[in-house]
Amino acid sequence: MSAALVDPRKTLGAAVTARAEEDARIVVLSADSGLSSGFGEFRARHPERYLEFGIQEHGVTGVASGLATTGFVPVFAAIAAFVTNRNFEAFRNDVGYMAQNVKIVGRNGGMTYSDLGPTHYSLEDYALVRMIPGVVVLAPQDPGEIRGAVDAMLAHDGPVYMRVGGPSIPELFAPGEFRIGIGRTIREGDAATVVSTGQITAEVIAAVDRLGERGIRVELIGMPTVEPIDADLIGASARRTGHIITVEEHYVRGGLSAAVAECVGPLGIRTDAIGLPHTHIATGPYPGLLSMYGLDAPALEKRILGLLATGN
Repeated sequence: MSAALVDPRKTLGAAVTARAEEDARIVVLSADSGLSSGFGEFRARHPERYLEFGIQEHGVTGVASGLATTGFVPVFAAIAAFVTNRNFEAFRNDVGYMAQNVKIVGRNGGMTYSDLGPTHYSLEDYALVRMIPGVVVLAPQDPGEIRGAVDAMLAHDGPVYMRVGGPSIPELFAPGEFRIGIGRTIREGDAATVVSTGQITAEVIAAVDRLGERGIRVELIGMPTVEPIDADLIGASARRTGHIITVEEHYVRGGLSAAVAECVGPLGIRTDAIGLPHTHIATGPYPGLLSMYGLDAPALEKRILGLLATGN
């Protein structure tokens, strides 16, 4: 893990811009937030392919679908809650139902818009989008995975939703190929299998390492694709450990926890979910919210330890 922190939005914008140098089909659509999403350089280099619409996510999604019909590869990035919750009907009908080659990126996912509160949180986006048939749901865990996920989603022929955060994050992994639907084993162990996704994985790694210092070896799987989930990797680990614990910065209903439970349910293996309680979440500084809701490393260590102590 690198100590240097990297802005995920700038990473996103730079990765799309680099690909656009090679692929003239790539266009970026903005709903009054393209610059905040990291696309300032794209606009400067390709002004004819940068389309600003103002705050109308539903309309932008419809235009993106139309552009895809004509052979363009539209990338629409805005606040995660706005491109999923507010925009669900257009996402479902114009993009999902029509199987359009549109890439929708939700930035400041989870609670990372902590200063603006629940109206700007995105704690149901995995659940909402994975219910639209045929849409890939990505949640890269570090800057390297963001870069890889951009390449993968632009190469993928079909609709994709990708969630990134807002605060700067560390590089967690060595450079490598990003493949949709494939997870990675981050730590090996036999006490239980922890499955994490998105930027919260940095806290989970720290928690699992703290458990390791106690002599408790937990297997940690990083899952940057929520849909389709890597059922083979999860199933193989679950059979070894006999216990699955999911961790996500999302409500404990409908997201990663549900995807994992669906794939291991037939195995009869115990599953526990760590995430946000299904209630309206408070406003405050982001680190304080992580601590308050048990999602920072010290709290995760205690929560995982508690679940292990209850037995199978």
